[in-house]
Amino acid sequence: MPLPHLDRPFDYLVPAELDADAVPGVRVKVRFAGQLVDGWLLDRADGSGHTGRLAYLEKVVSPEPVLAPEIARLARAVADRYAGSLADVLRLAVPPRHARVEKDLRAQPPTAAADTPAADTATTSGEVSAAPATEAPPTNVVAAAAPPPSAGVAASPPTTGPLGTAAAPATTGSTGATAAPASTGPTGAAAAPDAAEPSGAPAAPAVDPRGWRDYPAGPAFLRALADGRPPRAVWSALAGEDWAARYADAVAATVAGGRGAVVVVADARDLDRLDAALTDILGPDRHVCLSAALGPARRYRAFLTARRGTAPVVIGTRAAMFAPVDRLGLVAIWDDGDDLHAEPRAPYPHARDVLLTRAQLAGAAALVGGYTRTAEAQLLVETGWAREVVADRATLRARTPSIAPTGDDPQLARDPGAATARLPSLAWTTARDTLRADAPVLVQVPRRGYLPSISCADCRTPARCPHCAGPLALPSAEGIPACRWCGRVAAAYACPECGGRRLRAAVTGARRTAEELGRAFPGVPVRTSGREEVLAGVPGGAGLVIATPGAEPLAEGGYGAVLLLDSWALLTRADLRAGEETLRRWLSAAALARPASAGGRVVVVADGALAPVQALLRWDPAWFAARELAERRELGFPPATKMASVTGPAVAVADLLAEARLPDGAEVLGPVPADGDRERMLVRVPRARAAALAEALHTAAGVRSARKAADPVRLQVDPLSLF
Repeated sequence: MPLPHLDRPFDYLVPAELDADAVPGVRVKVRFAGQLVDGWLLDRADGSGHTGRLAYLEKVVSPEPVLAPEIARLARAVADRYAGSLADVLRLAVPPRHARVEKDLRAQPPTAAADTPAADTATTSGEVSAAPATEAPPTNVVAAAAPPPSAGVAASPPTTGPLGTAAAPATTGSTGATAAPASTGPTGAAAAPDAAEPSGAPAAPAVDPRGWRDYPAGPAFLRALADGRPPRAVWSALAGEDWAARYADAVAATVAGGRGAVVVVADARDLDRLDAALTDILGPDRHVCLSAALGPARRYRAFLTARRGTAPVVIGTRAAMFAPVDRLGLVAIWDDGDDLHAEPRAPYPHARDVLLTRAQLAGAAALVGGYTRTAEAQLLVETGWAREVVADRATLRARTPSIAPTGDDPQLARDPGAATARLPSLAWTTARDTLRADAPVLVQVPRRGYLPSISCADCRTPARCPHCAGPLALPSAEGIPACRWCGRVAAAYACPECGGRRLRAAVTGARRTAEELGRAFPGVPVRTSGREEVLAGVPGGAGLVIATPGAEPLAEGGYGAVLLLDSWALLTRADLRAGEETLRRWLSAAALARPASAGGRVVVVADGALAPVQALLRWDPAWFAARELAERRELGFPPATKMASVTGPAVAVADLLAEARLPDGAEVLGPVPADGDRERMLVRVPRARAAALAEALHTAAGVRSARKAADPVRLQVDPLSLF
């Protein structure tokens, strides 16, 4: 269960009438601390290490074995790595049951490829270890139901008897945060040994590398997948690359080799592109899509389809990272730097690390791709865990648009106002010439809305809400200022410094930008793509498209020009990943432009001497990632080191850290204010001591949980944001 001191399996007897249905992976109900709770049956065994009296299983909720053994092992490893409980990870891994879907599919027996653990179970009554899940933490722990403390694994060693191992009861909340030893994750220096190629296996059919030929190592990567070997690659995509088609090629090669694949993308638009590409190359009904946006019934149906082995490929958003796939041969993630890959629920796993851990445990291939490269992906390359797949410079130059900054010396000499102008003359003339050539122009604006930040027109003091001190914003040209925090309107706002009532724009949003450009280029269609409405595509003729990062639509034939405005809003963020995230957003937009040979141009409103701008100009994300990783290694920041964040009330944070026996060399940084009245402490250790840190925090959280500490503490290992 999610309480740290109860995060372990518990043993139960199996009554004779439930023996046939009580197979590993099914949902069960058991008595735990006097309550009837839900749980998971993890394993069956002949005997128990517990010498006391054991209780019986109360009920098998459904005979469908939804929890695959591979996923149970993965969930335990993820829980250990991310300072969480097994129950919390299983809540993320297996969608809620939908009885009608099970009833509809019950007439369709699992395929031969599906896992059928019932064959190894006996037909007499025995014991089972079940994972109950309650709506609230039990007030007491029944000692007779608990195995020895050493039984802290997700499943017992498999035997042929009727006694099994069930996971600890799971609840919907806990008063503490669970940590556990870090698993041997794939981001360390050690590389997993390659799986042995089966002897006597028939040769895999030839796979056409198609677009992978533009990358010297690409065809070899596909051949290895088709041969059933586990290559691991970090792929830097070229500008204009049809990444969905390339991923479909990799999946097709894996399927041709007789194995399955899991591919995770960031959002629904990427999922639709990948879905279409896989349908084209594999045909219909050869893959399933998993996404939380599908709704309970459709998501559960897709999950059961994958669990039964009907489809060899599962694609989806981060909900698919735990998808069960028979004979897993490939895990892949696109654009791993997107923050949508980070799970906001405990234990806060990142899809990239879950997939790489899964590849390590299953001996599967791994593909991490994107237009840019994160520091974590660079670490995989530098430690030798993965190889980079990149194009040569000649191919890169042929595919890349012409890119120019507005803040370098030649531009400033021609246009002195370019240093402060929001739309310098270079950007304006580029847009004008492109529209005259009957080509679309993409304008990327970091901020959505109309005027998301305003200030006094007389003294330039930022306009703040008189009630909560939040920033005031204007929703439209005729709108009334309103607070972005509390929502209160400030119709009679007066500057507290000078008493002025006139307001001016401090930050310009996408809708105001569209309004200004529409006046500058009359008669040209203007479209916006952002939070209110995200466009999938636009026509290839003359037109202006104003989009926020991540909402850029595809244009027929590519954009003739891409303008990257308000770079200061991205580069000046107080975030460790500000430069990396800025380059990711720029490259994602610039990749939509036509090649320079076809007239494609990109203008970035920034100083050309900045490192992210240099990486954009040369289209060299690997250089920037190596530089970023070296700087973080020198300063002791992730991923060069391991960090854990401890957040909660000051007294609770101090209590947990006082209980923790931190490993030698651990540094405790902070405290710093968090949201509300909470504070945050950071604990930093070398990567080699990550397991010891996790174990220490897990033990300390267990002590607080056992004594029912009132104030909760949130533990996050490798938090996405440190500040």
